[in-house]
Amino acid sequence: MQYQEAIGSGVYTAEVWNQMKDPKDGHIYVLPSYGVYTGSVHDTTYQGPGFYLQKDVLKEMGYPTPKTLEEYFDIIAKYKAKHPDMIGFETLNFDWRVFPLQNAPEHLSGHPNDGGVIVDNNKAQIFADKDIAKTYYKKLNEVNAQGLLDKEAFVQNYDQYLAKIASGRVIGMFDQHWNFQDGENSLISQGKIGSTYVGFPLMYPGAKEYYRDRGGLNLNRGFGISVKAKDPVRIIKFMDALMTEDWQKTLQWGIKGEDYEVKEDGTFYRTPEQRKNADNNTWKLANKADSFFGYMPKMQGSYSDGNATDPGTQPQEFYDSLKPYDQEILKAYNHKTWAEFFKEPGPNPVYFPAYTIILEDGSAAQLASTKLNDLSVKYLPKAIMASPSEFDSVWQDYVNQIHKLDIKAYEDRMNEQIQWRIKNWSSK
Repeated sequence: MQYQEAIGSGVYTAEVWNQMKDPKDGHIYVLPSYGVYTGSVHDTTYQGPGFYLQKDVLKEMGYPTPKTLEEYFDIIAKYKAKHPDMIGFETLNFDWRVFPLQNAPEHLSGHPNDGGVIVDNNKAQIFADKDIAKTYYKKLNEVNAQGLLDKEAFVQNYDQYLAKIASGRVIGMFDQHWNFQDGENSLISQGKIGSTYVGFPLMYPGAKEYYRDRGGLNLNRGFGISVKAKDPVRIIKFMDALMTEDWQKTLQWGIKGEDYEVKEDGTFYRTPEQRKNADNNTWKLANKADSFFGYMPKMQGSYSDGNATDPGTQPQEFYDSLKPYDQEILKAYNHKTWAEFFKEPGPNPVYFPAYTIILEDGSAAQLASTKLNDLSVKYLPKAIMASPSEFDSVWQDYVNQIHKLDIKAYEDRMNEQIQWRIKNWSSK
């Protein structure tokens, strides 16, 4: 802590410093490598949750922009009618990767990804037994009755899920992009760009969109200094110099006139040759400090001149580096990036995300959370696959089983920790 004034001026805000402190002793042991944002967030790719549709589907259907579950599944139904060999809607309910099936209701109702709870006015409650969940699963029940849901969805493992996506036969699914990225990478390697996906932020009527969020402060790894360092203050001052805008531009963009150019309006860009160099591992080894930069503290977001902190998040630069098919899709929607399909996020709530709150082993809270997940894994497929006339009774049975659990212990733990974070992570 004695080095706090030496580093991160203008980058590490008081709130960031508070989050970096070890909860047990209040000390700071590492400087996070990622998750400290300045200025505007310039996301270009999108790795988060959404209702995804294949690009070929969007093109054939005239580039629709679904905003509700009804519009989304109408697109799937019409496309599958023309292409009966396709799988309409895919999902996953396996191992710890149950969020493709369980998390949609929180986003549809206007909440960010807080895991098993929704948080309103800094108070958490489960949503598994609420109407926002029932509405979604009743819709999936209807979708299943129409033959649009993959018949193997609830008996497949993760590898089988990815294999179906990689086959190019899946029209759409709700998931986090990073979770099906390997399947999409396979499609790209096969040259099937049209079978890759675009996400949409579907909403319940009257809800306010909250799908996209700012990446949280990465407290799991970072830059540390050995206790045996001869001059730790000098090291801190060196790191502080590297976190100035001039050095960050050099480390992230390169040398002006060699690695990037500047338009008359001050916008940074790269030529095709410069982009080619940046993608060449041999060139990077000779010209960039990739490994060092990866672990050191860094600026993310934008510089004071408005340019994105790195080429990959500069919207026009990102667009210019894409394949023609992807540019065609984005142009049809008047976008430059995939992130623009989602509302730009504001600052995260101080506590966010609640799913990182630790439930102590053997505690009543952990037991309730585990049993709640077990019930969801069992009852959600049962409710979705039931005949439409039986859905309500199966759902009520599910809710009754939830209410037998000590849900209060789980919610109390979440709320206790949310209040702790607000108290200890807020800037004073």
